[in-house]
Amino acid sequence: MSSLFTLSILQSALELGCIYSLVALALFLSFSILNIADLSTDGCFTLGCAVGAMVTLSGHPYLALIAAVGAGICSGFITAFLQTRMGVPSILAGIIVNTGLYTINIAVMGFSSNVNLFACDTVFSLAKDKLPFSWYESWYKLLIVLAVVLAIGVFLAWFLNTRLGLSIRATGDNEHMVRASSINPLFMITVGLCLANALTALSGAILGQYQKSCDINLGTGMVTIALASLIIGESLVGKGSILKKVAGVVLGSCLYRIIVALALRMNVPAEALKLVSAIIVAVAISFPYLKEKYTFFRKRQNNRALFRKEDGTHVSH
Repeated sequence: MSSLFTLSILQSALELGCIYSLVALALFLSFSILNIADLSTDGCFTLGCAVGAMVTLSGHPYLALIAAVGAGICSGFITAFLQTRMGVPSILAGIIVNTGLYTINIAVMGFSSNVNLFACDTVFSLAKDKLPFSWYESWYKLLIVLAVVLAIGVFLAWFLNTRLGLSIRATGDNEHMVRASSINPLFMITVGLCLANALTALSGAILGQYQKSCDINLGTGMVTIALASLIIGESLVGKGSILKKVAGVVLGSCLYRIIVALALRMNVPAEALKLVSAIIVAVAISFPYLKEKYTFFRKRQNNRALFRKEDGTHVSH
């Protein structure tokens, strides 16, 4: 087991898990809170990475994160505009935006399929010299990413408990009730999708600087990865406060990356990782239902055993 799962593998899994947890939090906002299936996630993730990479190339790695967030907000606004003003169903709106983003992304990257950042400073290399610890040599990336995720998680938990956040949550629960309460549900959907896509793009920009490269196909399957992380997190923490759910999403993302790391260590071909992701999602989604059915089955078996015992007692009398 020690050769199968080493400390370096755990470190890498936690780093990637924290980075991808921002996408899972975005899906938590759009899918779990707003009840909208936003399929523009794949393209928006690549958009954030592409914008961040190009700004990083110009020598501004910190500004790159802000620019990526701005690009994500624009993507979310367009998706929301198609839904709220053009009458396009949410799934089709996401597909349309995701398709259009492919051309936009490759244009942002200078019509090149990949961008190399190995000769540039990143937020990781700049922050490494400023950390006051002596033991951070191999863990500084995790510390930086973890700090960002903690800040985003606390902000999201706070935001969803403000008046605007509560209105967004109410819109996802019952749009007609919200409209009857003189709250504009179209505006709430727009704000929610803009924030969700901002988190997705930020995750892409951080990943681009983390691996010092950007590829046009980087976001492929990101919805599946985020959904797996989200379902795993919700299955682990169950019901509770928003902060608890946010923590569960981050934990689910890290666990997902650990599962993928173990699959790679077990010599699963890289080409089969998408299949592994699909299986993880299927199992994670089915787990609550199977758990409920198992509990019902156990209760039925216990009731039958109790009935037989009572019936035998009556017969003996």
